[in-house]
Amino acid sequence: MVPDTESYREVFESSELARETDFSLADTQPRLQYALEQLLYPLATSRFLLAKAPEEIEYLELITSATEELIPEERPLVGGQYHINDSTVRFDASVDAQSDFVGSKAAVFADWVEAEQLFGCLRQFNNQITLQPGLVHQANGGILIISLRTLLAQPLLWMRLKAMVTQRRFDWVSFDESRPLPVIVPSMPLDLKVILVGERESLAEFQEMEPELASQAIYSEYEETLQIADAETMAVWRHWVEQTARSAQLPCPATDAWQTLIREAVRYTGDQETLPLCPLWLTRQLREVAAMSTGDTFRGEELQAMLAQREWREGFLAERMQDEILLEQILIETEGAQVGQINALSVIEFPGHPRAFGEPSRISCVVHIGDGEFNDIERKAELGGNIHAKGMMIMQAFLMAELELEQQIPFSASLTFEQSYSEVDGDSASMAELCALISALAEVPLNQNIAITGSVDQFGRAQPVGGLNEKIEGFFAICQQRELTGKQGVIIPAANVRHLCLHQNLLDALQANQFFIWAVDDVMDALPLLTGLTWDAEGQNNLKQVIQERIAQATQQDARHRFPWPLRWLNWFSQN
Repeated sequence: MVPDTESYREVFESSELARETDFSLADTQPRLQYALEQLLYPLATSRFLLAKAPEEIEYLELITSATEELIPEERPLVGGQYHINDSTVRFDASVDAQSDFVGSKAAVFADWVEAEQLFGCLRQFNNQITLQPGLVHQANGGILIISLRTLLAQPLLWMRLKAMVTQRRFDWVSFDESRPLPVIVPSMPLDLKVILVGERESLAEFQEMEPELASQAIYSEYEETLQIADAETMAVWRHWVEQTARSAQLPCPATDAWQTLIREAVRYTGDQETLPLCPLWLTRQLREVAAMSTGDTFRGEELQAMLAQREWREGFLAERMQDEILLEQILIETEGAQVGQINALSVIEFPGHPRAFGEPSRISCVVHIGDGEFNDIERKAELGGNIHAKGMMIMQAFLMAELELEQQIPFSASLTFEQSYSEVDGDSASMAELCALISALAEVPLNQNIAITGSVDQFGRAQPVGGLNEKIEGFFAICQQRELTGKQGVIIPAANVRHLCLHQNLLDALQANQFFIWAVDDVMDALPLLTGLTWDAEGQNNLKQVIQERIAQATQQDARHRFPWPLRWLNWFSQN
């Protein structure tokens, strides 16, 4: 139910593993490190590197720092000096480290720049001309790291930068076409390589704008997560956390704080064996807990107090939604049994709200004599998305194949999310909808003290879904408020077990057998828990048999009513 931290106790208790040396990017980003090495190679295939990463200062700083480590301190200087005499400007190619137009930095980054900041500018005041260097001059002979959104928003900026880097020459031009430069300024040599950092959407837009350059550029990604396979990789993550904390001058976790930090990290990544490498996420945790701690480290209880305070601070909306259920303004049953009604699990994400939270949803299904049509009310009301519609069709295909019918089913069914007034999308409720449909067809009630989540394929196999912890905790909160009976619980796909990282109060209830979690491989495993009957078992009363018998009865009735009444009367007369 939570990630394994006991196996790595030695990693967090060992003082020898706490390194004071700087942590290399290669330890967590070997692919990106290799791409940087390829870019810095003298005979590199391209002078451009495309790096997929968030366009935030923290990421740009990380890439800049890693680039600076790869560039030798004693590198050849590139540039020169400008000498201005009245209205005459002359360029001197002799290199002086003190000159403003000699590359002074190995790597320079910018998240947003205007033309004057990037290329410098010529200023004239009282007939005095001065030349101001830009970022390209500071990075001359080195690397310029810049966010893609800057260049995509200013195409002319990109076209000038591309031409200069490709031609290896810097030309002074006026930024205002109506006002040319008052003097002629000689060009200067430019030896520059560029790293363009952007999200996937920005990279796609850039690829469309520059297909040839994008195909030739070196490419790599900043990996947002680290797969924990053994103690060695866990030690790498520990070192990365401590290095991030030291860089930001924030306290590091004490020995007893690592377990809590890892659990929160797993809730962020959604996988017990995956931990985040996002500096923004980690810095936020460290900054908030720093307000509660003193010294260079923080304890586990301080981190737990911070997380509880944050959840309370951001929990107003979730509490109000729970109140609506407890006051029976939103009808959710957690006891008894109902035919064609089931509790599904949903994750609610409101725009502008920082925290997703779980909430049970009531799905109902009504079956009546008909032509075999399965009505998705959400879809017909234009409240259902395409993925939800796909899940419905897959669910129907499974049922029709399992029943092995030679003709259309003589029933029609209508399914809906009750008290849902906004768009519903995703297939995570398809297993719940299938159970509700089977219940309605068999006229067998479903336990309302159990909720279910998961999607199904055309063979009835349970497929993993997202937001699992929030979904379980949302249903548990309602059951806990109404008092736990020891019969309540949730059904989840077995493939989702590795995503579990539940709050301590829920873990305590599980240990005390007051609440249960069942992991199933397919819908056939879920039906006995919900109905008390198996789907298909020889020599036993089962749901498939009940449905087939009901279909046979409806088909016989339909056959009798297909003849006109005089023929039915003659048939009755001949039998008597």
